[in-house]
Amino acid sequence: MSQAALSRCPRNHACYEPRSIAFPTVHLAYSGHQANRKLERIQSTGCRSFNLTCRAASEEPQNQLTTSLVGEDAAAFDVQRQSLKSWGLFFGLLTGVLGLLYLVWIQPGTGLADDYVQTIKTLSNDNPEGTITLILLVFAIFHSGLAGLRPQAEKLIGARAYRVIFALGSLPLATVALVYFINHRYDGTPLWDLRGVSGIHELVWTLNFISFYFLYPSTFNILEVAAVDEPKLHMWETGIMRITRHPQMVGQAMWCLAHTLWIGNSFTVVTSLGLMAHHLFGCWHGDRRLSSKYGEAFESVKARTSIAPFQAIWEGRQQLPADYYKEFLRVPYAAVTIFTLGAYLAHPIMQGASYYLGW
Repeated sequence: MSQAALSRCPRNHACYEPRSIAFPTVHLAYSGHQANRKLERIQSTGCRSFNLTCRAASEEPQNQLTTSLVGEDAAAFDVQRQSLKSWGLFFGLLTGVLGLLYLVWIQPGTGLADDYVQTIKTLSNDNPEGTITLILLVFAIFHSGLAGLRPQAEKLIGARAYRVIFALGSLPLATVALVYFINHRYDGTPLWDLRGVSGIHELVWTLNFISFYFLYPSTFNILEVAAVDEPKLHMWETGIMRITRHPQMVGQAMWCLAHTLWIGNSFTVVTSLGLMAHHLFGCWHGDRRLSSKYGEAFESVKARTSIAPFQAIWEGRQQLPADYYKEFLRVPYAAVTIFTLGAYLAHPIMQGASYYLGW
């Protein structure tokens, strides 16, 4: 850049043209409305292009670019910015949706799920492995199909309305899959029994516990999940995302491994294969959606992350901050811990409710 051009950038800022927006002492990413507000401030100082990076020349040598993130800071939670009204609305909506789900879908005798499950059983000749395969296939088609239609649908009806449709399509089908798995987990052909082996229980419990930290990145924006806040397609880049770009797939693999080790029959093997097939497809599907929305910014994130856990770290593409552990000392991760322990303690209740439904 010429000296004349440099002089047009006020406040003694040096302007470069990298592939992403970076800011001098900021190591968090801005996207969506945050990025737009930051961009407006940059443009007001005299930098004309979206792809320009403006940083103080006095802070860093002009031949060294700041390696700021282009994705979002995952699990960031500012208590002072929370609204009691929003959280009250969230729990109100959650209660209403669960109540409606029970009345319309779950309630024995009148709920639609009875007929749905019976139809699936008929198609599979009441074979447990065949039934769970069809249940997971239908869920995968609806869940991933609705996710793929999201960009076009949101333009027509809005992000909040489409999130409601997405939830109403996915949640009932996921409930059937969970209940059917609990009721039939000991069906099928026995393949192994390791429950008496020393240390297996502890290994299974540990794998299950850790898997939930990977399985639930949706806790990063839970108000959006309920459409209290306007839902967005986020591109996270910190916390668990530094380990793997697709934590839900990795968490599902750990969950499947733990349950298959513990139960050890053909039904759990088929269930695990079906779940993993869907999540591996989700890796491609998720990358495609993020690439379509964020373009070169996602390519930057993709270059320094990996699908396989820790691969980008050991290859040197991902540099962990010295205080990396602080990216996990946040409210959403604490919520995952409480939820995971609660789910473990609630296993007898879940099993009793599933037996009552009889699916």
